[in-house]
Parts: sequence; C-alpha cells; structure tokens
Amino acid sequence: MRVLVTGTAGFIGSYVSSALLARGNEVLGVDNLNAYYDPALKEARLAALEGQPGFSFRKLDIAEDGALEAAAGAAGIDRIVHLAAQAGVRYSIENPSAYVRANLSGHARILEFARDHDIAHTVYASSSSVYGGNTKVPFSEDDVTDDPVSFYGATKKSDELLSNSYARLYGLPMTGLRFFTVYGPQGRPDMAYWIFSEKILKGEPIRLFNQGQMGRDFTYIDDIVAGVVAALDRPPSGTPPHRVYNLGNDSPQELMEMVGLLERHLGREAEKRLEPMQAGDVERTWADISRARKELGYDPKTSLDEGLERFARWFLDHAGQRHG
Repeated sequence: MRVLVTGTAGFIGSYVSSALLARGNEVLGVDNLNAYYDPALKEARLAALEGQPGFSFRKLDIAEDGALEAAAGAAGIDRIVHLAAQAGVRYSIENPSAYVRANLSGHARILEFARDHDIAHTVYASSSSVYGGNTKVPFSEDDVTDDPVSFYGATKKSDELLSNSYARLYGLPMTGLRFFTVYGPQGRPDMAYWIFSEKILKGEPIRLFNQGQMGRDFTYIDDIVAGVVAALDRPPSGTPPHRVYNLGNDSPQELMEMVGLLERHLGREAEKRLEPMQAGDVERTWADISRARKELGYDPKTSLDEGLERFARWFLDHAGQRHG
C-alpha cells in the first residue's frame, strides 16, 4: 500500500509516517515546511524519515494549483492521510487568510485529488475545536457543532462538511479525526505544555488564562498515531461513506495539574500569572471516545504523568542542544 501523507514534517504527520513505514507501507510525504514555528524542528523530523526505506518526499504547498497533481498524480497512491493544515486557535484571529488557504483551499485540493484518482480511503485531521463552546461533556460526535468560537474551529468544521459532500457525491470513503490536545516529544512549540516548559527553564513567568481554571483532554502522540492507523485500515461504508471520530484520552485534567507535573519532571518551579480568558479559547475539552473504541479498537494507554515525563526528558535534551 502506498500512502500519501500531507504535513509529513509536522508533529503528528512525522509520527504517522514513521508508523506506516515501520509496518511496510510506502509513504510519499509532502509538506511546505512553512515558518509558523521554527522550520528547523520540521527539518529534523523530516531528516529522521528520509533515512527509512519506502519514504520519499516532495516539498510543496497543497493549496497551490497543480502542485499536488504534479508531485503525486503518477505515484500510484492507494490511500491518503491528510494532516497538512494551518494550526492554532489564537493565530487564526491574527491571520485568518492563512487558514482559508491551507485549511479550506488546501483541503479542497485533497478532495479533488482523491476524486481524480479514485483513492480507496482518505483520512483527514479535524479538531476538538469544532465543538466550540459546547457545555455538555463529554463531547460526542453526535453533538451539534455549528457554533465554533474560533475561526480555526470553523475551518475544521468546514472540512468535515466538504468531505461529507464528496463522499456523498462520488462515493469516496472519508474519515475525519477530531484530535484532542495532542502532546509529546518533538511536539509543537505553540502548544501550552511546550511554552510553559520553555519559560520554566528560563525562569520566566507562565500565563494561565481563565485564572488557571482550564481543563483539557491531553492525548499522547503514540495513542493518536494508533488511532490514525486504525482509522486508515477501516474505510467507512454506508451512504455517504463518511465517518467522524473523536481521538482523545477520555481523561480530562486541569491545567494546574499539568503545570505541576511539568514542574516535577523539569525539576523547576513555575512562576504563575493568572489572566482572563482569551478570545477564541474554551474552558475545557473532553472526548467521548466510545465510537472510536467500538469501531476502531482505539484504546489510549498513556497517562498525562507518563507522557509529560517522556516529553520533559526529550525537551531537556533538546534545550541543551540548542543552548549548550
């Protein structure tokens, strides 16, 4: 099986690519290596993949007219894992046009590629942000998701609707995965656990929004990857052949608990500043994963304590390499 992985140099994309290669799949990875965060981190992830048999890479912007077809049109792609996107809730308020290009135009290009090449199954990244200010917990795939509180969430909900339309119009199997606060080694520098770690090591104060009264369904990267691969192997049927799953940890924890674990694993105490809620943010997330458990065999195993210990070990080494 040959799999096209978009966003292959991203956090989730690099781990998924490695998992697919490890089980014998061929992977054509594409990424534009943009500068939303330090491209050196993306290049390091990519370097680790390029040494593995069965991997090939093309640098391109999926939203650019004809770029994807030129790079992969004759590659014999069987399935797609579409993870390329402009991430970040807060940045979507500052630069919405980046989200229109990557998350809307880019996603539409993937759908057209899937239609043109009759791709057997396309798995794509959605987000817990589609739930917006939903106060009913845990969040279920059957909940109404037509009131996102961030532009990022709105683009991800739009991706689900676009995918559903292509599944219905053309019979293309599509699966959307709503990721919940993914973390781990080599993660994203714009995520709270990374920002906090960096500031704790520098002795700088950390900002805790909503006076620290926040909760998140933190999900370790290895558990997310297992869910992505399981979804890829199980194309949906029915009319339309489109299915959406929550991939979370089903164990939401308070932000202050996460900070305490980071303090312990980094060996430093944080200086904390309590601040009001930021625009576009939500107080808590919690995934109902019963559908993914039943239909995908999804079974997250990594506790926040264990996951943050692994991240902290990597981060301390990473910080030493940068500053040593």
